[in-house]
Amino acid sequence: MPLTATQVKEAKAESKSRKLADGRGLYLLIQPNGAKYWRYKYRYAGKEKVLALGVYPEVSLKAARQAHQKARDRLADGSDPGEVRKVEKLTRHIASAESFEAIAREWFATKMKDKSQGHQDRTLRTLEKDLFPVLGGRPIAAITAPELLAALRRVEARGAIESAHRGKQTAGQVFRFAVATGRGYSDPSVSLKGALGTHQTKHHAAITDPSELGHLLVAMDGFQGGPVTKTALLLSPLLFQRPGEIRAMEWAEINWEESRWEIPAEKMKMRQPHIVPLSKQALALLRELQPMTGHRGKYVFPGQRGASRCLSENAVRVALRTMGFDNDTMTPHGFRATARTLLDEVLGYRPDWIEHQLAHAVRDTNGRAYNRTSHLADRAKMMQGWADYLDNLKLLANSSNVITGKFRADS
Repeated sequence: MPLTATQVKEAKAESKSRKLADGRGLYLLIQPNGAKYWRYKYRYAGKEKVLALGVYPEVSLKAARQAHQKARDRLADGSDPGEVRKVEKLTRHIASAESFEAIAREWFATKMKDKSQGHQDRTLRTLEKDLFPVLGGRPIAAITAPELLAALRRVEARGAIESAHRGKQTAGQVFRFAVATGRGYSDPSVSLKGALGTHQTKHHAAITDPSELGHLLVAMDGFQGGPVTKTALLLSPLLFQRPGEIRAMEWAEINWEESRWEIPAEKMKMRQPHIVPLSKQALALLRELQPMTGHRGKYVFPGQRGASRCLSENAVRVALRTMGFDNDTMTPHGFRATARTLLDEVLGYRPDWIEHQLAHAVRDTNGRAYNRTSHLADRAKMMQGWADYLDNLKLLANSSNVITGKFRADS
Protein backbone atom coordinates (compact mmCIF):
# COMPACT_ATOMS: atom_id res chain seq x y z
CA MET A 1 0.00 0.00 0.00
CA PRO A 2 1.46 3.43 -0.97
CA LEU A 3 2.78 5.71 1.73
CA THR A 4 1.06 8.90 2.82
CA ALA A 5 2.76 12.22 3.61
CA THR A 6 1.66 11.83 7.25
CA GLN A 7 3.19 8.35 7.51
CA VAL A 8 6.49 9.62 6.14
CA LYS A 9 6.54 12.60 8.50
CA GLU A 10 5.63 10.60 11.64
CA ALA A 11 7.78 7.53 10.96
CA LYS A 12 10.03 6.94 13.97
CA ALA A 13 13.56 5.57 14.13
CA GLU A 14 14.21 2.21 15.74
CA SER A 15 17.31 0.46 17.02
CA LYS A 16 18.01 -0.90 13.54
CA SER A 17 17.60 0.53 10.04
CA ARG A 18 14.16 -0.11 8.56
CA LYS A 19 12.34 0.46 5.27
CA LEU A 20 8.87 1.78 4.46
CA ALA A 21 7.83 0.66 0.97
CA ASP A 22 5.88 2.96 -1.35
CA GLY A 23 5.66 0.48 -4.20
CA ARG A 24 7.45 -0.52 -7.43
CA GLY A 25 10.86 -0.45 -5.74
CA LEU A 26 10.56 2.99 -4.08
CA TYR A 27 11.06 3.00 -0.32
CA LEU A 28 11.99 5.25 2.61
CA LEU A 29 15.08 4.11 4.53
CA ILE A 30 14.98 5.19 8.18
CA GLN A 31 18.29 5.08 10.07
CA PRO A 32 18.62 4.62 13.86
CA ASN A 33 19.70 8.28 14.18
CA GLY A 34 16.40 9.40 12.63
CA ALA A 35 17.74 10.30 9.16
CA LYS A 36 15.37 9.41 6.30
CA TYR A 37 16.54 8.60 2.76
CA TRP A 38 14.60 7.88 -0.41
CA ARG A 39 15.83 4.82 -2.32
CA TYR A 40 14.84 3.01 -5.51
CA LYS A 41 15.67 -0.70 -5.78
CA TYR A 42 15.75 -2.07 -9.32
CA ARG A 43 17.36 -4.76 -11.44
CA TYR A 44 19.48 -4.08 -14.50
CA ALA A 45 21.23 -6.72 -16.59
CA GLY A 46 20.31 -9.31 -14.00
CA LYS A 47 21.87 -7.40 -11.09
CA GLU A 48 20.08 -5.79 -8.19
CA LYS A 49 20.95 -2.09 -7.74
CA VAL A 50 19.90 0.82 -5.52
CA LEU A 51 19.57 4.46 -6.64
CA ALA A 52 19.59 7.31 -4.08
CA LEU A 53 16.75 9.79 -4.71
CA GLY A 54 17.32 12.31 -1.94
CA VAL A 55 16.90 13.03 1.77
CA TYR A 56 13.62 13.70 3.52
CA PRO A 57 12.30 16.36 4.24
CA GLU A 58 14.37 18.23 1.60
CA VAL A 59 12.87 15.82 -0.93
CA SER A 60 9.16 15.35 -0.23
CA LEU A 61 7.12 12.21 -0.95
CA LYS A 62 5.77 13.83 -4.12
CA ALA A 63 9.25 14.81 -5.36
CA ALA A 64 10.61 11.35 -4.55
CA ARG A 65 7.85 9.76 -6.64
CA GLN A 66 8.64 12.07 -9.56
CA ALA A 67 12.33 11.14 -9.41
CA HIS A 68 11.35 7.48 -9.09
CA GLN A 69 9.16 7.63 -12.19
CA LYS A 70 11.95 9.35 -14.17
CA ALA A 71 14.34 6.54 -13.21
CA ARG A 72 11.73 3.90 -14.20
CA ASP A 73 11.30 5.57 -17.59
CA ARG A 74 15.03 5.38 -18.19
CA LEU A 75 15.05 1.75 -17.17
CA ALA A 76 12.17 1.07 -19.60
CA ASP A 77 14.23 2.68 -22.37
CA GLY A 78 17.02 0.23 -21.66
CA SER A 79 19.28 2.58 -19.68
CA ASP A 80 20.68 1.99 -16.23
CA PRO A 81 19.41 5.01 -14.21
CA GLY A 82 22.41 4.75 -11.87
CA GLU A 83 24.90 5.01 -14.74
CA VAL A 84 22.91 7.85 -16.30
CA ARG A 85 23.21 9.69 -12.96
CA LYS A 86 27.01 9.25 -13.00
CA VAL A 87 27.25 10.59 -16.57
CA GLU A 88 25.10 13.62 -15.70
CA LYS A 89 27.26 14.35 -12.66
CA LEU A 90 30.43 14.14 -14.75
CA THR A 91 28.89 16.36 -17.43
CA ARG A 92 28.00 18.99 -14.81
CA HIS A 93 31.56 18.87 -13.48
CA ILE A 94 33.01 19.40 -16.95
CA ALA A 95 30.56 22.21 -17.65
CA SER A 96 31.52 23.86 -14.36
CA ALA A 97 35.21 23.60 -15.23
CA GLU A 98 34.50 25.30 -18.57
CA SER A 99 32.14 27.94 -17.24
CA PHE A 100 32.78 31.61 -17.88
CA GLU A 101 33.78 32.16 -14.24
CA ALA A 102 36.18 29.20 -14.10
CA ILE A 103 37.96 30.24 -17.28
CA ALA A 104 37.92 33.93 -16.33
CA ARG A 105 39.64 33.15 -13.04
CA GLU A 106 42.20 31.01 -14.85
CA TRP A 107 42.80 33.86 -17.32
CA PHE A 108 43.16 36.32 -14.44
CA ALA A 109 45.74 34.12 -12.66
CA THR A 110 47.67 33.57 -15.90
CA LYS A 111 47.54 36.94 -17.62
CA MET A 112 47.16 39.53 -14.87
CA LYS A 113 49.97 38.55 -12.49
CA ASP A 114 52.41 41.04 -14.04
CA LYS A 115 49.94 43.95 -13.99
CA SER A 116 49.84 46.66 -11.33
CA GLN A 117 47.84 45.99 -8.17
CA GLY A 118 45.40 48.76 -9.05
CA HIS A 119 44.75 47.27 -12.50
CA GLN A 120 44.29 43.82 -11.00
CA ASP A 121 41.82 45.14 -8.42
CA ARG A 122 39.75 46.99 -11.05
CA THR A 123 39.65 43.96 -13.35
CA LEU A 124 38.63 41.55 -10.59
CA ARG A 125 35.94 44.01 -9.49
CA THR A 126 34.58 44.11 -13.04
CA LEU A 127 34.45 40.33 -13.22
CA GLU A 128 32.90 39.75 -9.80
CA LYS A 129 30.46 42.66 -9.79
CA ASP A 130 29.38 42.96 -13.42
CA LEU A 131 30.03 39.69 -15.28
CA PHE A 132 29.97 36.69 -12.93
CA PRO A 133 26.44 37.34 -11.54
CA VAL A 134 24.97 36.96 -15.05
CA LEU A 135 27.47 34.86 -17.02
CA GLY A 136 29.57 33.12 -14.37
CA GLY A 137 27.82 29.74 -14.41
CA ARG A 138 27.28 29.55 -18.17
CA PRO A 139 29.47 27.29 -20.37
CA ILE A 140 31.73 29.80 -22.06
CA ALA A 141 31.33 28.20 -25.50
CA ALA A 142 27.55 28.68 -25.30
CA ILE A 143 27.52 32.41 -24.48
CA THR A 144 26.15 34.52 -27.33
CA ALA A 145 26.62 38.19 -28.19
CA PRO A 146 23.04 39.11 -27.11
CA GLU A 147 23.63 37.33 -23.80
CA LEU A 148 26.84 39.30 -23.17
CA LEU A 149 25.07 42.52 -24.21
CA ALA A 150 22.29 41.83 -21.71
CA ALA A 151 24.87 41.57 -18.93
CA LEU A 152 26.50 44.84 -20.01
CA ARG A 153 23.13 46.58 -20.30
CA ARG A 154 22.62 45.94 -16.58
CA VAL A 155 25.82 47.90 -15.92
CA GLU A 156 24.70 50.69 -18.26
CA ALA A 157 21.35 50.85 -16.48
CA ARG A 158 23.00 52.02 -13.28
CA GLY A 159 24.70 54.84 -15.20
CA ALA A 160 28.16 53.22 -15.23
CA ILE A 161 28.87 53.63 -18.95
CA GLU A 162 32.64 53.46 -18.53
CA SER A 163 32.31 50.30 -16.42
CA ALA A 164 30.17 48.71 -19.13
CA HIS A 165 32.88 49.36 -21.71
CA ARG A 166 35.50 47.99 -19.32
CA GLY A 167 33.34 44.90 -18.83
CA LYS A 168 33.11 44.38 -22.60
CA GLN A 169 36.88 44.69 -22.94
CA THR A 170 37.55 42.29 -20.06
CA ALA A 171 35.01 39.76 -21.32
CA GLY A 172 36.64 39.88 -24.75
CA GLN A 173 40.01 39.00 -23.26
CA VAL A 174 38.46 36.04 -21.40
CA PHE A 175 36.69 34.76 -24.53
CA ARG A 176 39.90 35.00 -26.59
CA PHE A 177 41.75 33.12 -23.85
CA ALA A 178 39.09 30.38 -24.02
CA VAL A 179 39.51 30.14 -27.80
CA ALA A 180 43.30 29.96 -27.50
CA THR A 181 43.08 27.17 -24.92
CA GLY A 182 40.58 25.11 -26.92
CA ARG A 183 37.50 25.72 -24.79
CA GLY A 184 35.71 28.35 -26.83
CA TYR A 185 34.86 29.01 -30.45
CA SER A 186 34.62 32.78 -30.77
CA ASP A 187 34.69 36.14 -29.03
CA PRO A 188 31.10 37.46 -28.98
CA SER A 189 32.26 40.86 -27.71
CA VAL A 190 33.51 41.64 -31.24
CA SER A 191 29.90 41.76 -32.44
CA LEU A 192 29.01 44.42 -29.88
CA LYS A 193 30.96 47.24 -31.48
CA GLY A 194 28.82 50.36 -31.21
CA ALA A 195 26.15 48.60 -29.12
CA LEU A 196 26.99 50.34 -25.86
CA GLY A 197 26.42 53.97 -25.05
CA THR A 198 29.24 56.40 -25.70
CA HIS A 199 31.10 57.40 -22.58
CA GLN A 200 32.57 60.84 -22.34
CA THR A 201 36.17 61.02 -21.21
CA LYS A 202 36.22 62.92 -17.94
CA HIS A 203 39.50 64.62 -17.18
CA HIS A 204 40.72 64.53 -13.62
CA ALA A 205 39.96 67.80 -11.86
CA ALA A 206 43.09 69.81 -11.12
CA ILE A 207 44.01 73.18 -9.67
CA THR A 208 46.32 75.07 -12.05
CA ASP A 209 46.03 78.56 -10.63
CA PRO A 210 49.12 79.31 -8.47
CA SER A 211 47.09 81.25 -5.88
CA GLU A 212 44.55 78.45 -5.44
CA LEU A 213 47.34 75.86 -5.36
CA GLY A 214 49.06 77.78 -2.57
CA HIS A 215 45.92 77.66 -0.44
CA LEU A 216 45.54 73.93 -1.13
CA LEU A 217 49.13 73.30 -0.03
CA VAL A 218 48.54 75.24 3.19
CA ALA A 219 45.43 73.15 3.87
CA MET A 220 47.41 69.97 3.21
CA ASP A 221 50.06 71.01 5.75
CA GLY A 222 47.29 71.38 8.31
CA PHE A 223 45.63 68.05 7.54
CA GLN A 224 44.88 66.20 10.79
CA GLY A 225 44.84 62.63 9.46
CA GLY A 226 47.28 59.84 10.24
CA PRO A 227 50.97 60.17 9.31
CA VAL A 228 50.83 57.57 6.53
CA THR A 229 47.94 59.20 4.68
CA LYS A 230 49.29 62.72 5.33
CA THR A 231 52.73 61.87 3.95
CA ALA A 232 51.19 60.29 0.84
CA LEU A 233 49.09 63.43 0.46
CA LEU A 234 52.06 65.79 0.85
CA LEU A 235 54.21 63.79 -1.58
CA SER A 236 51.50 63.77 -4.26
CA PRO A 237 52.22 67.29 -5.60
CA LEU A 238 55.98 66.95 -5.04
CA LEU A 239 56.31 63.74 -7.06
CA PHE A 240 53.23 64.06 -9.36
CA GLN A 241 53.30 60.37 -10.26
CA ARG A 242 50.17 58.27 -10.72
CA PRO A 243 48.31 57.75 -7.41
CA GLY A 244 48.61 53.97 -7.66
CA GLU A 245 52.38 54.22 -8.10
CA ILE A 246 52.73 56.48 -5.05
CA ARG A 247 50.52 54.23 -2.89
CA ALA A 248 52.58 51.17 -3.86
CA MET A 249 55.96 52.80 -3.21
CA GLU A 250 58.36 50.41 -1.47
CA TRP A 251 61.26 51.24 0.81
CA ALA A 252 63.55 49.06 -1.34
CA GLU A 253 62.86 51.38 -4.29
CA ILE A 254 64.28 54.43 -2.51
CA ASN A 255 67.89 55.06 -3.52
CA TRP A 256 69.02 57.26 -0.64
CA GLU A 257 72.55 57.74 -1.99
CA GLU A 258 71.34 59.02 -5.37
CA SER A 259 68.28 60.79 -3.90
CA ARG A 260 65.81 59.14 -6.20
CA TRP A 261 62.87 56.74 -6.34
CA GLU A 262 63.48 53.88 -8.76
CA ILE A 263 60.22 52.25 -9.89
CA PRO A 264 60.48 48.84 -11.60
CA ALA A 265 58.86 48.30 -14.99
CA GLU A 266 56.16 45.91 -13.75
CA LYS A 267 54.64 48.64 -11.58
CA MET A 268 54.46 51.23 -14.35
CA LYS A 269 51.58 51.77 -16.76
CA MET A 270 53.96 51.91 -19.75
CA ARG A 271 55.86 48.81 -18.52
CA GLN A 272 59.14 50.74 -18.52
CA PRO A 273 61.30 51.36 -15.42
CA HIS A 274 61.07 54.92 -14.18
CA ILE A 275 63.24 57.21 -12.05
CA VAL A 276 61.82 60.01 -9.93
CA PRO A 277 64.49 62.39 -8.56
CA LEU A 278 63.68 63.27 -4.97
CA SER A 279 63.88 66.86 -3.83
CA LYS A 280 65.15 67.78 -0.38
CA GLN A 281 61.55 68.27 0.71
CA ALA A 282 60.49 64.83 -0.52
CA LEU A 283 63.46 63.17 1.16
CA ALA A 284 62.65 64.91 4.44
CA LEU A 285 59.08 63.58 4.36
CA LEU A 286 60.28 60.03 3.67
CA ARG A 287 62.91 60.15 6.42
CA GLU A 288 60.28 61.34 8.87
CA LEU A 289 57.97 58.44 7.95
CA GLN A 290 60.65 55.72 7.82
CA PRO A 291 60.80 55.05 11.59
CA MET A 292 57.02 54.53 11.57
CA THR A 293 56.60 52.16 8.62
CA GLY A 294 60.11 51.06 7.62
CA HIS A 295 59.99 48.08 9.99
CA ARG A 296 56.40 47.03 9.24
CA GLY A 297 56.92 45.61 5.76
CA LYS A 298 57.92 46.57 2.24
CA TYR A 299 55.46 49.40 1.65
CA VAL A 300 56.23 53.01 2.47
CA PHE A 301 52.48 53.55 2.88
CA PRO A 302 51.05 50.35 4.39
CA GLY A 303 47.29 49.90 4.56
CA GLN A 304 45.30 50.27 7.75
CA ARG A 305 44.33 46.58 7.70
CA GLY A 306 47.88 45.30 7.65
CA ALA A 307 51.33 45.88 6.20
CA SER A 308 50.88 43.21 3.51
CA ARG A 309 48.87 45.66 1.39
CA CYS A 310 49.51 49.27 0.51
CA LEU A 311 47.36 52.29 1.36
CA SER A 312 43.79 52.29 0.03
CA GLU A 313 43.27 53.94 -3.33
CA ASN A 314 40.71 56.28 -1.73
CA ALA A 315 42.84 57.46 1.20
CA VAL A 316 44.31 60.58 -0.46
CA ARG A 317 41.01 61.33 -2.22
CA VAL A 318 39.14 61.22 1.10
CA ALA A 319 41.80 63.44 2.66
CA LEU A 320 41.17 66.05 -0.03
CA ARG A 321 37.41 65.76 0.51
CA THR A 322 37.92 66.20 4.27
CA MET A 323 39.71 69.47 3.62
CA GLY A 324 36.82 70.68 1.43
CA PHE A 325 38.24 69.99 -2.04
CA ASP A 326 35.54 67.99 -3.82
CA ASN A 327 35.95 65.71 -6.82
CA ASP A 328 35.21 68.56 -9.25
CA THR A 329 37.94 70.74 -7.76
CA MET A 330 40.94 68.49 -7.14
CA THR A 331 41.72 64.77 -7.39
CA PRO A 332 44.86 62.77 -6.49
CA HIS A 333 45.48 62.24 -10.20
CA GLY A 334 44.98 65.95 -10.77
CA PHE A 335 48.39 66.74 -9.24
CA ARG A 336 49.88 65.47 -12.51
CA ALA A 337 47.96 68.03 -14.55
CA THR A 338 48.85 70.71 -12.01
CA ALA A 339 52.56 70.00 -12.37
CA ARG A 340 52.42 69.66 -16.16
CA THR A 341 50.70 73.03 -16.53
CA LEU A 342 52.73 75.09 -14.06
CA LEU A 343 56.14 73.57 -14.89
CA ASP A 344 55.54 74.55 -18.49
CA GLU A 345 53.51 77.75 -18.38
CA VAL A 346 54.88 79.36 -15.20
CA LEU A 347 58.32 77.91 -14.58
CA GLY A 348 59.20 77.41 -18.24
CA TYR A 349 60.81 73.97 -18.11
CA ARG A 350 61.25 72.02 -21.33
CA PRO A 351 58.14 69.97 -22.24
CA ASP A 352 60.18 66.82 -22.94
CA TRP A 353 61.67 66.95 -19.42
CA ILE A 354 58.17 67.29 -17.99
CA GLU A 355 56.80 64.43 -20.11
CA HIS A 356 59.72 62.23 -19.08
CA GLN A 357 59.01 62.95 -15.44
CA LEU A 358 55.33 62.16 -15.93
CA ALA A 359 56.45 58.75 -17.30
CA HIS A 360 54.84 59.44 -20.65
CA ALA A 361 56.26 57.93 -23.82
CA VAL A 362 58.73 60.44 -25.29
CA ARG A 363 60.54 59.71 -28.55
CA ASP A 364 63.46 61.33 -30.31
CA THR A 365 63.42 62.65 -33.88
CA ASN A 366 64.02 59.11 -35.18
CA GLY A 367 61.04 57.71 -33.30
CA ARG A 368 63.12 55.92 -30.69
CA ALA A 369 61.95 55.94 -27.09
CA TYR A 370 64.25 57.63 -24.61
CA ASN A 371 65.44 55.47 -21.74
CA ARG A 372 64.71 56.15 -18.09
CA THR A 373 67.95 58.08 -17.48
CA SER A 374 67.38 60.59 -20.28
CA HIS A 375 67.91 64.19 -19.04
CA LEU A 376 68.12 62.80 -15.51
CA ALA A 377 70.39 65.56 -14.18
CA ASP A 378 68.15 68.22 -15.70
CA ARG A 379 65.05 66.51 -14.35
CA ALA A 380 66.60 66.40 -10.88
CA LYS A 381 67.12 70.17 -11.02
CA MET A 382 63.55 70.59 -12.25
CA MET A 383 62.14 68.52 -9.38
CA GLN A 384 64.06 70.58 -6.82
CA GLY A 385 62.94 73.79 -8.50
CA TRP A 386 59.34 72.54 -8.43
CA ALA A 387 59.53 71.70 -4.72
CA ASP A 388 61.00 75.14 -3.96
CA TYR A 389 58.24 76.77 -6.02
CA LEU A 390 55.57 74.91 -4.02
CA ASP A 391 57.18 76.08 -0.77
CA ASN A 392 57.09 79.64 -2.07
CA LEU A 393 53.39 79.33 -2.95
CA LYS A 394 52.67 78.20 0.61
CA LEU A 395 54.56 81.15 2.06
CA LEU A 396 52.71 83.57 -0.19
CA ALA A 397 49.34 81.95 0.61
CA ASN A 398 50.03 82.25 4.33
CA SER A 399 50.71 85.95 3.84
CA SER A 400 47.56 86.24 1.67
CA ASN A 401 49.65 87.91 -0.99
CA VAL A 402 50.08 85.36 -3.77
CA ILE A 403 51.94 86.71 -6.76
CA THR A 404 51.51 84.96 -10.09
CA GLY A 405 53.90 85.52 -12.91
CA LYS A 406 56.27 83.95 -15.39
CA PHE A 407 59.32 82.43 -13.72
CA ARG A 408 61.55 81.21 -16.53
CA ALA A 409 63.80 78.24 -15.84
CA ASP A 410 67.20 77.60 -17.31
CA SER A 411 66.75 75.53 -20.46
